[in-house]
Amino acid sequence: MTTSRPFGRTLCAMITPFTESGALDLDGARRLADRLVADGCDGLVLSGTTGESPTTTDAEKAALITAVREAVGDRASIVAGVGTFDTLHTIELALAAEKAGADGLLVVAPYYSKPPQDAVEAHFREIADACGLPLALYDVPARTGTRIEPDTLLRLAEHPRIVAVKDCSYDFLAAQKVISRTELAYYAGCDEHNLALYAVGGAGYISTVANVVPAHLRAVLDAFEAGDTPVSARLQQRATPLIELMMAAGLPGAVTAKALLRELGLPAGPVRAPLRPVGREAVDGLLAAYQSLTAG
Repeated sequence: MTTSRPFGRTLCAMITPFTESGALDLDGARRLADRLVADGCDGLVLSGTTGESPTTTDAEKAALITAVREAVGDRASIVAGVGTFDTLHTIELALAAEKAGADGLLVVAPYYSKPPQDAVEAHFREIADACGLPLALYDVPARTGTRIEPDTLLRLAEHPRIVAVKDCSYDFLAAQKVISRTELAYYAGCDEHNLALYAVGGAGYISTVANVVPAHLRAVLDAFEAGDTPVSARLQQRATPLIELMMAAGLPGAVTAKALLRELGLPAGPVRAPLRPVGREAVDGLLAAYQSLTAG
């Protein structure tokens, strides 16, 4: 087992800001990215689930990488979400992300078609063979309908450019199995698992909640690193109400994160259809949880 962190420890699954008319807001993306890095994010994941990747064009994805790289320079890694259900299209996006300045790629398991494991493995290998960037594989079966099985991950770990996993499997035993038998860097993709996965050898997190409280989430891992596990646990527990409202209240994280960012006067804009904004009652609940967490 290693504790390699190819993209850093504290990564934000950044929202994609839009203007009020729904266009890509590159200036807003630059400002938000700069703020997130200044407040403790080692890396930014662009065009993931939280970044509304299904509703942004290939050209918008590339432009977003370029804009964020301009904003953060070499202060943080940029990991570009490029996964689709089409291997050839994913390779095209991977090559475009590499050209635009990304440091790594986030590649979700192919969805909808529900391929068997040998096809899932071949999909990832073809992408890794086609480009020069390191890959983080995104295991989120609740969204894709397809698991990246632990034995598949064990085999894929042999590929030199497959270096990490974003784990949203909710299978803690399987994650520990792969961590203990490979050098893959495991990033928690579910904020409620940030500390738990880190404590058993994870590399850190790729967090939606970090869009609004990046410094607090970083403090959880910093306390654990410093050997103060009671403080680390308390900080994680304090974040639980906000995590629950943002990630487990029946609304997508992109919707809740943008709602809070708008309330805080930070770049966000609307979500794109078929997503819909939250109602006022939900916004008030999110804001109350945020204020309680940040009140000190």
